[in-house]
Amino acid sequence: MRKTTTIIIGAGSAGLAMSRHLTARSVEHLLLERGEVGNSWRTERWDSLRLLTPNWQSRLPGFAYSGPDPDGFRTMPETITFLNDYASSFSAPVRAGVEVACLTQDGEDYRIATNRGEWCSRSVVIATGACNIASVPASASTLSEDIEQVTSLTYRNPDQLRPGGVLIVGASATGVQLAQEIQASGRPVTLAVGEHIRAVRTYRGRDIKWWMDRLGLLDIGLDDVDDLGRVRNLPSMQLIGTPSRASIDLNSLQDMGVRIVGRLGGIEGAQAQFSGALANICRMADLKLNRLLSGIDDWILRMGLENSLPTAEWPTPTRIPQTPDLMLDLRKAGINTVIWATGYRPDYSWLRIPVLDHKGRLRHNGGVVDAPGLYVLGLPFLRRRKSTLIDGVGDDARDLAAHLHTYLNQVSRVA
Repeated sequence: MRKTTTIIIGAGSAGLAMSRHLTARSVEHLLLERGEVGNSWRTERWDSLRLLTPNWQSRLPGFAYSGPDPDGFRTMPETITFLNDYASSFSAPVRAGVEVACLTQDGEDYRIATNRGEWCSRSVVIATGACNIASVPASASTLSEDIEQVTSLTYRNPDQLRPGGVLIVGASATGVQLAQEIQASGRPVTLAVGEHIRAVRTYRGRDIKWWMDRLGLLDIGLDDVDDLGRVRNLPSMQLIGTPSRASIDLNSLQDMGVRIVGRLGGIEGAQAQFSGALANICRMADLKLNRLLSGIDDWILRMGLENSLPTAEWPTPTRIPQTPDLMLDLRKAGINTVIWATGYRPDYSWLRIPVLDHKGRLRHNGGVVDAPGLYVLGLPFLRRRKSTLIDGVGDDARDLAAHLHTYLNQVSRVA
């Protein structure tokens, strides 16, 4: 059995950020990666996907974008190259092709069983991310077998889909992007819309992420929110990264011919039922967007920048069909494929330590798991609003590396 002080499970942006901070603190450690650096970006993303954050916002500890297009959006190959370059910049101790099968406690140490043997360490950082398994509703099991089912983790491009119409369930960032791409391929799309966060790509000459960064909205922390459970479950913003810096929303999709319906209530065979609350949901999304833009305008006035920026142009309200479908026979509508864009959840099937709650969620306080020497990174609102962004994991990793370092010093003194 091999021994080291700390094991980091996962070599994506979160794991690499933690490795960089541990390296700076001279903490002996290894990163165990089931595939290669940035494995999820290589194997679990659709072909045309670009990052939703501008290039300038891809900031990791000691590493930042320095190319000619700071306001552009990285493709997946570019993102993989970025992470590889980052790992090489400080010689991150990555062990590729090592899949963790089981994590257990052995006294004060942890045992990590893998396909390449066992390791023993005093501390462990779980950096496998929050998007390991597609969250599919129970109604998927009652869908007729002759209708194809695809998840956002298995979708790659429209050519893999059957001819005919497509029902996409979920209208957050993933759902709206897939709706746009698949509708453009000639397959008619119906989009089932639940709670969502409407956004604009640019406002008054700047990217919306620039405004959120400048106003400190992405740095909102645990002590700044009243309902942490709610904010950790908020959907992603309706954004798309394109060279034209275009916005995407339900209006632009309807202009393409996408049909929108309410939240999916259930499916029995080929009969789908949708909520009648579509108008209310869209009005709430419009209200929240207008509140964000109003906050930006207020900041501009306080800074005395009103005359140096383009005039404010707010988006038009979301258009709602006069009589949205509440029931739909998928076969009669020509729909041969259902795509579940209903979110993701982490995979802790290999975790043999009693730190999960009754819903299978990891019990932690800002990334400090309910077991001595065990940490987690990369979950929604782990410590800050930006915790799942490449730009956010660095700050979280810095805080947790300091906590881990203190913990190791304490157990070393006791020993």
